[in-house]
Amino acid sequence: MGPKRELKFALESFWDKKSNAEDLQKVAADLKSSIWKQMADAGIKYIPSNTFSYYDQVLDATAMLGAVPPRYGWNGGEIGFDTYFSMARGNASVPAMEMTKWFDTNYHFIVPELGPDVKFSYASHKAVDEYTEAKAVLISELKAAGASWIQFDEPTLVLDLEAHQLQAFSAAYADLESTLSGLNILIETYFADLTSDAYKTLLELKGATAYGFDLVRGTRTIDLIKSNFPKEKFLFAGVVDGRNIWANDLASSLSTLQALETVVGKENLVVSTSCSLLHTAVDLVNETKLDDEIKSWLAFAAQNVVEVNALAKALAGQKDEAFFASNAAAQSSRKSSPRVTNEAVQKAASALKGSVHRRATNVSARLDAQQKKLNLPILPTTTIGSFPQTLELRRVRREFKANKISEDDYIKAIKEEIKKVVDLQEELDIDFLVHGEPERNDMVEYFGEQLSGFAFTVNGWVQSYGSRCVKPPIIYGDVSRPKPMTVFWSSTAQSMTKRPMKGMLTGPVTILNWSFVRNDQPRFETCYQIALAIKDEVEDLEKAGINVIQIDEAALREGLPLRKSEHAFYLKWAVHSFRITNVGVKDTTQIHTHMCYSNFNDIIHSIIDMDADVITIENSRSDEKLLSVFREGVKYGAGIGPGVYDIHSPRIPSTEEIADRINKMLAVLESNILWVNPDCGLKTRKYAEVKPALNSMVAAAKLLRTQLASAQ
Repeated sequence: MGPKRELKFALESFWDKKSNAEDLQKVAADLKSSIWKQMADAGIKYIPSNTFSYYDQVLDATAMLGAVPPRYGWNGGEIGFDTYFSMARGNASVPAMEMTKWFDTNYHFIVPELGPDVKFSYASHKAVDEYTEAKAVLISELKAAGASWIQFDEPTLVLDLEAHQLQAFSAAYADLESTLSGLNILIETYFADLTSDAYKTLLELKGATAYGFDLVRGTRTIDLIKSNFPKEKFLFAGVVDGRNIWANDLASSLSTLQALETVVGKENLVVSTSCSLLHTAVDLVNETKLDDEIKSWLAFAAQNVVEVNALAKALAGQKDEAFFASNAAAQSSRKSSPRVTNEAVQKAASALKGSVHRRATNVSARLDAQQKKLNLPILPTTTIGSFPQTLELRRVRREFKANKISEDDYIKAIKEEIKKVVDLQEELDIDFLVHGEPERNDMVEYFGEQLSGFAFTVNGWVQSYGSRCVKPPIIYGDVSRPKPMTVFWSSTAQSMTKRPMKGMLTGPVTILNWSFVRNDQPRFETCYQIALAIKDEVEDLEKAGINVIQIDEAALREGLPLRKSEHAFYLKWAVHSFRITNVGVKDTTQIHTHMCYSNFNDIIHSIIDMDADVITIENSRSDEKLLSVFREGVKYGAGIGPGVYDIHSPRIPSTEEIADRINKMLAVLESNILWVNPDCGLKTRKYAEVKPALNSMVAAAKLLRTQLASAQ
């Protein structure tokens, strides 16, 4: 994306037809050149190319293999921007390809559509073009290094693979063996430990020169290496965390590397990051507002590169004593800082562990009580929360933060925006309203700014998908809520309408999973602290007369560990954390939650165990895979709203298309529990897209209501 999201702005300018392809390619070339030079200047020996993407690296691989679905009208030849971005975003006539989370991260990838009819061809020369580009920039360094390495990313090997899957992996590389002859081949894994069977399969590959392992999230792999590692192979030891922002404990990492050196040999040990640096912020040098103490505890991608080189030099006998001493002082400062620990919070969170925190009345009885109070129509319509964030709205927030406008002027402007959103929803005849979240910059950062124990960056952006970036807050200490966070805005919005207004909160698991989390205590302890803070907010909203409260858990599924043996423990504390937030509300207070862009079918029983009154869940972008779990006989008694259209595409669905989708839902779900809503929030869309899409949605719901009534 670039240190200040240069690619994001270039992409959006290109999509809006404000710039051309050459302008976009120039920004991309400058970014790539800058990164390669930065790594060379830092002393990195093995500099990777083909790590840049205009949208998504899995989509790049799909394009390289010519696996373009027929609906995009591609007739062969080099794949250009029109086809590439249509696959990613859809266009006026066809929908985008499915998008889902990359392993257990918040990065979204475009899912290839593969089958027996796909004809593979060499259709994009991006990998070769980018290598040639890198070579022109770094010719002397590449010559010195030999420029003879190819890296294959195979993170699938950290999953629980069956024997036939491991055999397929071996067969694929056996087919490639003659092609790869004469090259150094690195097989890179990351995000977790390998099973002993996967490790054995990896070592048996004849064409591999080197193996890369994540030794931060995969510490047990160290034991496998020590028990068996081929003498002639290279080990790329991922000891610098590529997924968090805490400065590496250099002394500890050096000790690990020295132990590995006795196993693999000095010449065959390469110091590396644990994974790609795609998942962390770019450069700490751009953070001018972080206080010095917290800043000394951190390392972003640019600093990770320096850490890798410092460890490699120390391993080679050229230890920078001053750098290591400074690092040790920062590690000590973080452990002893009084701002990290709040004894009252620790005690309250610890007390939660003995209870299940479940509402006293079952969901069926609660829904009856809520229906009497809310008087819902059949197939009630709603949206997920956010409405478009216009340039004017962003300007207002930016100027208020910079003290360029008064608090009174800011409140007036936000109230006007809320009124506009409320009026639009009433005009469209939506049943359950939202206030549109105009006061919020991000669904996690907004809450973190009002909780203790959080720190924030100015340019700590991380790519989520395409041009969309998020700025995760940093959880450095114990978490609590000093005062109400959303009550004023929700109450203001409810006063503007007689229709139910949803109070909008981000859930504790999502706040945790979409933050850079402290690594000095278990994640569940931090999550319980956040849950208590959100519980206070839920109860204050209820006291203020808000009868419907949505607690989004968009990231609950993505936090699921990659190994099945660890699923039960995670789901137990994650679901428990959600239930803590709303255990104290009345039966007539309706609790909603929302989830998106993950594979939910394998955790459907945990979703039911969350005991929400209504769940809205992404469905249309994933080609309605969610519905299959209900076809297989899973009974769901709470309200449920599988998304009826994809909000990440500019394409506007028709009434007939949405009605057809609702009919598919009615085939597996009872009409009295079904809600009608988009896949996700509308923040990234324009009003010119939102209005007609929501109009189609409401019209489809009314059409189906009429048909259901006449059938009775």
